[in-house]
Amino acid sequence: MWRKAAGAALLALAIGYFYHTNPELPEQVLQYLSLPHPSTQGDPTLEQVISTAWETLITAPASQWGRVAVGVNACVDVVVSGIGLLQALAVDPGMGRDHEVLHSKEDLKEAFIHYMERGTAAERFFTDKEVFQRIARAAAEYPGAQLYVGGNAALIGQKLATYPQLMVLLCGPVGPKLHEMLDEQIVVPPESLQETDEYHLILEYKAGEQWGATRAPQANRFIFSHDVSNGEMRALEMFVASLDEFQPDLVVLSGLHMMEGQGRQMWEQRLKEAVAAISDVRNAVPVHLELASMTDKDYMNSIMQEQVMPIVTSIGLNEQELLFLSQAGTGPHAELASWGGIPDVGRVSDILLWVLEQHGRSDPESEADLTRIHFHTLAYHVLATVDGHWANQVAAVAAGARVASIQACGLQSIDASKVVLRAPLEFHSSHGEPREKLSLNPTEPVTVWHRGNVTFHLAPVLVCKQPLRTVGLGDAISAEGLVYSELRPQLPFL
Repeated sequence: MWRKAAGAALLALAIGYFYHTNPELPEQVLQYLSLPHPSTQGDPTLEQVISTAWETLITAPASQWGRVAVGVNACVDVVVSGIGLLQALAVDPGMGRDHEVLHSKEDLKEAFIHYMERGTAAERFFTDKEVFQRIARAAAEYPGAQLYVGGNAALIGQKLATYPQLMVLLCGPVGPKLHEMLDEQIVVPPESLQETDEYHLILEYKAGEQWGATRAPQANRFIFSHDVSNGEMRALEMFVASLDEFQPDLVVLSGLHMMEGQGRQMWEQRLKEAVAAISDVRNAVPVHLELASMTDKDYMNSIMQEQVMPIVTSIGLNEQELLFLSQAGTGPHAELASWGGIPDVGRVSDILLWVLEQHGRSDPESEADLTRIHFHTLAYHVLATVDGHWANQVAAVAAGARVASIQACGLQSIDASKVVLRAPLEFHSSHGEPREKLSLNPTEPVTVWHRGNVTFHLAPVLVCKQPLRTVGLGDAISAEGLVYSELRPQLPFL
């Protein structure tokens, strides 16, 4: 009893001193102090307050998708302990170093360490087919190795298929094992079926896990493959051709990042062909592009400036991809080497606005189609939309945050004891001036602000303390956000 009394007295003295020296006590601190806290058994925590608020905020849009076509990367993921597999391969720990393409086990080790010490996800192409096959066999035989549906398109399709009202078409290289694991609600055209599966190796690590001098600041994974079918996006034209018969309300495209490892000559040609194929999609059908880890600035620039981004309606990406996008295009905060922790909301907001202004339709006179960006990072998500094009985005960003918590913990619903709030309680609408000071209200946990004709929606993530699986979280987040999003009909230009 005396400990609680002493703690309360110290808290009161601290607040009194802080208020005396700073009478304008931040509003979010007052909100936090006014909330019930777990000082006595039965009081809700902040995590419980946010989780409960989500149930009210997350409502279905007035108009929902009925048919969604997804393509074009699909594979089987072999998930193993990254450190365990490298040790089984007789690889010793050492210094980290990034590689745009992997040629050997040494390259694999260095790239793995480089990203593990930062706690960030990455994906690379392994050039040597025979060495990759030996590593893949070792991974499949490693104790505890697990096989899952893999590839952004297949993972997004799997998530969408959990909604009974949706009919989902998946185009990509689907082998017998993958076909067996796909949800029965997913339609796979006969042309997508192939005799063998494409395998991707997912090297996972846990928060605090250590190998040599390297310690992971948070749980994440490193992905690599020797996947020529997905690497050349061989299913793209077949995917677009299938849309006439399927007649989707929404098209989701992913897998562009796989072409990066194929060399400039190949990706330049395939990007032109991809643009021509995407341009064949009916104008009334929105196209969402899911990005993934890339390292070639010229390739990213081609996607962003002159090729793909202006002709899609929506994109989904994480903090690493957003910063690289800005670095490739010499955008805001391109001088940053990395985020160095939880990304600053103001900087994220600056880059998102820049993308929509430079490559989207924030200008009504622009011919670009891009009007929506779904950004996700560990601690929070942001949905940025051009005004007048999208509805129900408060529910959409909250739904994406909720599924991140649930899926990472491997649960059906949020268990507040297994998650923690890591989002900032106060932040700014921009890193520069003029800027607005904003705060997170746990009872209404989506913060909204405006910059010009772009509206931003931020939702905190209740971060899983002991995540069971990190692969596919971004795909689940984007899929969930799309399910709860509504595209507003636009009047035709006269």
